[in-house]
Amino acid sequence: MENVKIVAIVGMSGSGKSVLVDYLTGKGYPKVYFGGMIYKEMEKRGIERTEDGESEKEFREMIRETEGKDWVVRQVIAETKDLIAAGQKRIVLDGVYSWTEYKILKHEFPKCLTFIAVVVDKKLRYERVAKRPGRAFDGKAIRERDRSEIENLEKGGPIAAADYYILNNGTIEEAERDLSRVLKEVEF
Repeated sequence: MENVKIVAIVGMSGSGKSVLVDYLTGKGYPKVYFGGMIYKEMEKRGIERTEDGESEKEFREMIRETEGKDWVVRQVIAETKDLIAAGQKRIVLDGVYSWTEYKILKHEFPKCLTFIAVVVDKKLRYERVAKRPGRAFDGKAIRERDRSEIENLEKGGPIAAADYYILNNGTIEEAERDLSRVLKEVEF
């Protein structure tokens, strides 16, 4: 895996992860989407995704309970290795959820993986989530999602242990500029 660089973008719902991942994919970098592994498996099993995200949440927790906390990350590692085998040198990981996933990825890609956490003041994050087209949550729903992701999925660990942080309280352009600075530093 010489000269391979992988960045994992982590953060709570509404932090701006997807905006920054879209910025990178817009530059031509392939992404491996953790949530996509869940969606693919739900489709295989004939489980419909509900508009409120409840079926996804339940399935995400169930698959980790029945198949192991490492189920999603095993799928991600396989897809990432396929991209590397196909000649990709720069890859974006979107949506690391758990401490288990963090540790496994750090072990699997020890010298080429950088974690970047996107953080935002809670009040602003909740305001953004409430206005998000197609995936909006009210205050009660986002608080419950935060609780579930922190308690059931160990989501706080990868954020706390990130190599770099981007404070996303400003504009999209400011966040993209901060991300570009980090990427330059890690030679991505």
